[in-house]
Amino acid sequence: MKKKYVSIIKVVAILIVVNILASFFHARLDLTEDKRYTLTASSLQSVQRFDSPVIIDILLGGNLPAEFIKLKTETQQLLQEFSSENNNIKFNFVNPLEEEASVNNIISDLQGMGLTPVNVTIDHQGKVSQEILFPWALVNYNSTTIKVPLLKNKIGATTEQRVNNSVQHLEYAFANAFTKLNITQKKRVAIIKGNGELEDIYLADFLTEIREYYNIGAITLDSVAKNPEKVLEQLNGFDAAIIAKPTIAFTEAEKYILDQYMVQGGKSLWLVDGAVMEMDSLYNEKGAAFAVPRDVNLDDLFFKYGIRINPVLVNDLYFTQIVIASGEGNDSQYNPVPWYYHPMVFSKNNHPINNNIEALRLQFPSSIDTLANGYKKQILLQSSPLSKEEGLPKEIRLDIINTPPIKETYQQGNKPLAVLIEGEFTSAYSNRIKPIKLKDPIEKGSQNKMIVIADGDLIKNQVSNKRPLELGYDRWTNNFYGNKEFLINSLNYLLDETGLINIRNKKVAIPFLDEEKINDQKNKWQLINIGLPLILTLICGLIIGNIRKKKYGH
Repeated sequence: MKKKYVSIIKVVAILIVVNILASFFHARLDLTEDKRYTLTASSLQSVQRFDSPVIIDILLGGNLPAEFIKLKTETQQLLQEFSSENNNIKFNFVNPLEEEASVNNIISDLQGMGLTPVNVTIDHQGKVSQEILFPWALVNYNSTTIKVPLLKNKIGATTEQRVNNSVQHLEYAFANAFTKLNITQKKRVAIIKGNGELEDIYLADFLTEIREYYNIGAITLDSVAKNPEKVLEQLNGFDAAIIAKPTIAFTEAEKYILDQYMVQGGKSLWLVDGAVMEMDSLYNEKGAAFAVPRDVNLDDLFFKYGIRINPVLVNDLYFTQIVIASGEGNDSQYNPVPWYYHPMVFSKNNHPINNNIEALRLQFPSSIDTLANGYKKQILLQSSPLSKEEGLPKEIRLDIINTPPIKETYQQGNKPLAVLIEGEFTSAYSNRIKPIKLKDPIEKGSQNKMIVIADGDLIKNQVSNKRPLELGYDRWTNNFYGNKEFLINSLNYLLDETGLINIRNKKVAIPFLDEEKINDQKNKWQLINIGLPLILTLICGLIIGNIRKKKYGH
């Protein structure tokens, strides 16, 4: 009896020791095939600095459709991983529309905060219902709140693809939010002025968005003629420069200042048109205008870095729409029609910048040639396989919408539209006469990168009642495009030193049940799951009964 008590005491003592050790040491095993719960080094770094509670409210509480239940589960699992790394990470799920009496006011308040709702159609065994959901998370730290979108919509995506895209985006979305909350010293971005670039109101939405990451200032290059040293010094105070749709040619002195800025380590994002053409030019009595080459005197600069923006227009059968008015006065009707010079560009998902983004809308883009030299070049955007180049000058007419395109002429597609260039930058003015004298010009710099996009309107937001609309939103067709996300990713990649944006390359695959197969084979599997055990039980009973009868029958 004494030995029995000793054994029990030993077992209890071992359990106590194990629990004490477990409180100090713990391990989590990620057994998923795609390792989607294994946080990257950049993600881990993003949560290390929090020394007070970070409260995350996820607006996915209450009754949810199946796809959103999956999204909720994956969000919970991921945040548990973040929380295990820093116990200051706290999260909870809330249903913002729980109080039915004030639903309309709550929806209005959430939309006022910039949280876009989603209308979801639920079809369950023939019963169709509509639900409004807000797939967002609010990350709160001290007095700052960061909005995190949880749902990634892509044109033509199935339910499964939409959930996969969303789950794939989760780690980057939250790590990015944590990084924003930790920023103590923002990098600086210069908006280049003085050469007919886009006015501020057309850049307003993009600049508002990147203010969370960066400090923004303007540099006017027309001061180069008077004091080039001062302009270069000012420009070198910025980590990156954005040149958005210049329409006035750069002087050689201005180009040289930009060249020296890049050679000395400044990142650059170029959005340059190869053609002069705007939709407004077509709204005249003839409904026509001539597109001509746009020369802003950058060809030799770009050529040195291994690219050339061609003086052509890209005509694409994967198009976006414009709206044409017909009728007069109160009888006017506005009809969306295809416009082949505004391509809908789908990403190749071959780089962290373009991975898992919505289709983009370009307007009168040109193509880019990549030239063989020592720089690494990555095509980020290209036209569809069913596209072609049209030389300039060329008359563009609105009535082309009435003429069906000849598909056989669209066989030379996949034209580069945006290119990333990386390498050790060498001055475009190396071994050339310099247009101006600088104190310490540099012929060759260290590793650097730049992005060139052959469409200045990619960054341009529309304006309504003198107020900027969201970049990527077309108020005429009510469609959203991925322009803003692509450009933010581009700038983040240029200035990212932590490798955070590389999280976007992470691939996940969420297994789903086939709803159609479930409905078709429901009776079969119900019979198997319910009937088969009963039949097996009955057979076993008969067999055992016969055995017992034979054994005890005598």
